[in-house]
Amino acid sequence: MRIDLHAHSTASDGTDSPAGLVAAAAKAGLDVVAITDHDTTAGWAPAAEALPPGLTLVPGAELSTISVDPVTGRHISVHLLAYLFDPESTAVVAEQTRLRSERRWRLRVMAERMAADGLPVDPDEVMSLLPEDGSAGRPHLAQALVRAGVVASVNEAFGSYLGNGSGYFVARQDTLVEDAIDMIAAAGGVTVIAHPFAYTRGATISVDVLAGLAEHGLTGVEVDHPNHDEETRVRLHGLAGELGLVRTGSSDYHGTNKTIDLGDETTDPLALEELVARSTGYQVVTR
Repeated sequence: MRIDLHAHSTASDGTDSPAGLVAAAAKAGLDVVAITDHDTTAGWAPAAEALPPGLTLVPGAELSTISVDPVTGRHISVHLLAYLFDPESTAVVAEQTRLRSERRWRLRVMAERMAADGLPVDPDEVMSLLPEDGSAGRPHLAQALVRAGVVASVNEAFGSYLGNGSGYFVARQDTLVEDAIDMIAAAGGVTVIAHPFAYTRGATISVDVLAGLAEHGLTGVEVDHPNHDEETRVRLHGLAGELGLVRTGSSDYHGTNKTIDLGDETTDPLALEELVARSTGYQVVTR
């Protein structure tokens, strides 16, 4: 059984529609795929409606959260995968709505900074192309730079203009990770930290922080991820065992916005069974 628990659609910053995502998953030979758009569940219904026979859909989301380093006080971005929670939970709806608004504000400010600097970016056009109920992200601005001929690819846009150290970068006010874990648990869901030691993406949480989150109720950790080298995977595998965390593996698929394909990293079926067993909210969808 081939299981990929981290994939994005046009409901956030992927390039496949939710229906296209499940079709691509079936074509890639997956048995199970999770839809985990950033701070939104807008893709759940269309993905479920278009689900091909034989494919199982795990409804989820990737939440924008932060961890405050207990030693330095530094805020570190944490991507928290949430699965099988009640999408109509009052707390979840309110926080996802706030985060989507924050994301749109941030994208417009970044686009306006670029336009003021003479780059051929129209902030109004960038915003008008966003999905109505979807979640805005830097890849949307990267695509605008590609269309304008400023860069040749989304990766080049991030390397030259959109990275955290760029003069155009604008930070978000993300959810405290402990609060997000509590919120999803109250909504019947389970939580997994995405690519926790992906050092090439920026600052990461420490082992002590990961241990603290496990004590706080975190369910699992994404061990196998394209941004984890072999040494990191071995280390995380051992830590997950010590901390009682479910180990997952996922591609973090974004369509043509990344070079990763669905199923490039996968999750053990027993790990998925454990996640489902620990959830009390939404159920997986099958055809």
